[in-house]
Amino acid sequence: MTTILPRRDVVIVGFGWTGAIVAEQLTQEGLDVLALERGHWRDTSTDYAVNNAQDEVRYRYRDELFEDLSRETLTFRNQSNQEALPMRMLGSFLPGTNVGGSGVHWNGQTWRFLPTDFQARSHNEERYGADAIDEELTIQDWGVTYEELEPHYDTFDKLCGIAGQAGNLGGEIQQGGNPFEGPRSSPYPNPPMDMVAAPLRFADAARELGYQPFPGPSANMSRAYTNPLGVSLAPCSYCGFCEKYACGNYSKATAATTILPALMRRENFTLKTGAMVLRVETRGGRATGVTYVTPEGDEFFQPADMVFLCAYITHNVNLLMQSGIGEIYDPRTGEGQVGRNYAYQTMSGANVFYDDDFSVNPFVGAGALGQCIDEFNGDNFDHEGLGFIGGGYIAQWQTNGRPIEHHPVPSDTPTFGLGWKQAVRANYNHTIGIGAHGASHSRRGNHLDLDPTYRDAYGRPLMRLTFDFSRNDIAMSAYLTDRVEEIARAMGGNRVDVSPLKVPYDIKPYQTTHNTGGHIMGDSPDNSVTNKFNQSWDVSNLFLMGAGNFPQNPGYNPTGTVAALAYHSLAEIRRSYLQNPGPLVQA
Repeated sequence: MTTILPRRDVVIVGFGWTGAIVAEQLTQEGLDVLALERGHWRDTSTDYAVNNAQDEVRYRYRDELFEDLSRETLTFRNQSNQEALPMRMLGSFLPGTNVGGSGVHWNGQTWRFLPTDFQARSHNEERYGADAIDEELTIQDWGVTYEELEPHYDTFDKLCGIAGQAGNLGGEIQQGGNPFEGPRSSPYPNPPMDMVAAPLRFADAARELGYQPFPGPSANMSRAYTNPLGVSLAPCSYCGFCEKYACGNYSKATAATTILPALMRRENFTLKTGAMVLRVETRGGRATGVTYVTPEGDEFFQPADMVFLCAYITHNVNLLMQSGIGEIYDPRTGEGQVGRNYAYQTMSGANVFYDDDFSVNPFVGAGALGQCIDEFNGDNFDHEGLGFIGGGYIAQWQTNGRPIEHHPVPSDTPTFGLGWKQAVRANYNHTIGIGAHGASHSRRGNHLDLDPTYRDAYGRPLMRLTFDFSRNDIAMSAYLTDRVEEIARAMGGNRVDVSPLKVPYDIKPYQTTHNTGGHIMGDSPDNSVTNKFNQSWDVSNLFLMGAGNFPQNPGYNPTGTVAALAYHSLAEIRRSYLQNPGPLVQA
């Protein structure tokens, strides 16, 4: 039996970065906002304080902060003619759970996409011709521009206290910043982080090769900071427990450390944990609310005037499919939009090994402590004759020297025993890793749909992921990896080991949690699930937040753009929708 609850103005599904942003913005309008989170309440003072041990086994290897696969997971295959099998352990990506979501365990590398990234098809066709885009690619323009998003990137920078050096202020290139970035309306709110030996060695080598290195944009605090909501963050202690861990020092910007202290005091906001949303209910082309179930098995219907899906991308897509909203994509016919254009990221790198006369202390680190170059990202370089489009940034991030996870050794080292131990001892303090963080271009066969065989704990079909790297991604990554090797060899070590992109895509080893697409945005219901304001074309009081809106994945970390898209959507909702509910873009 389903219990029907009193109506709310707004119901939010999932309470990570975008859920918190939506709640903060709409409670300012006086709306009655309810957020439903399937996981538990977690906050810094009670769960992650400085006296909490950053236990690698507990957090990294027993998945304390990650999704519980015993309740729900997804199945995976590389190609549509293969049998998909369920993930029973987390591997390639690590979706978060509980209050704060994946934003709790992110590194804090906070980028803006290039202006041309938002015109991925039209820009490349105009510059290189239509034949330059491989026929298997299904990339498209976003329907929104960098100029439209810039004020909202700025809002997020100031909310988080991003540390960095601007490279382009109002169209004027700034010394020491990224000269390829789009024009900014204001500098970063905080100066760059203090650099240590490894990123400085990378920057020197890059500079000698004629590149323009700059400090990576960081959501780890370079100094004490109070954001526009009046919430204070503390300077980073460079402890090296950012990615896969929660910060106990209030030094990493997350929803919990930037928004919740202000939001939780508002009387028109309610957060309900342990609420697993099973579907969005609709009638007559409008969402009427959501149905959710508690850990005790009690089922509730929560009516609402507006519904926001703010869960991880696979869960947003799954809810659309379980709710019968939109047509599920069929790669054989190209029909349907829900589940189309899933994309990932292309990662490669190199390790530089040194003798005892040069040391780094990898235990002094932070998730976004590093130096980068952007010469080979997007269309920052001439692709004529290269046979691919797109690119990525190259960086040296000194994120950690954690004793179980971090033990770089030469590739011909024995995998166990005395030889391995000696190699770890010899190289732990004398190795620098650098990496290429490349784009992933959507292709026709990559998609999400419902698995016909496996079901979750609630009896629903599991999400099925079909993915492999495109020909374009493989060629692009090979080019980037050559540039990585070039810089690595200029860094003065005694040996360089290169790690190219592994093909076919393997879902088992961790690579990055930058999954995108599946409910992509665009300029028409014929090519997208949402319009430029993240509003469903099919259900006008349903909004979808997160990287699922990306038509393809550019060569940057996605969180800055996820937040900018959310603020862009909310600005239009506040300006227009609340006065006149309905489609914000006429199809």
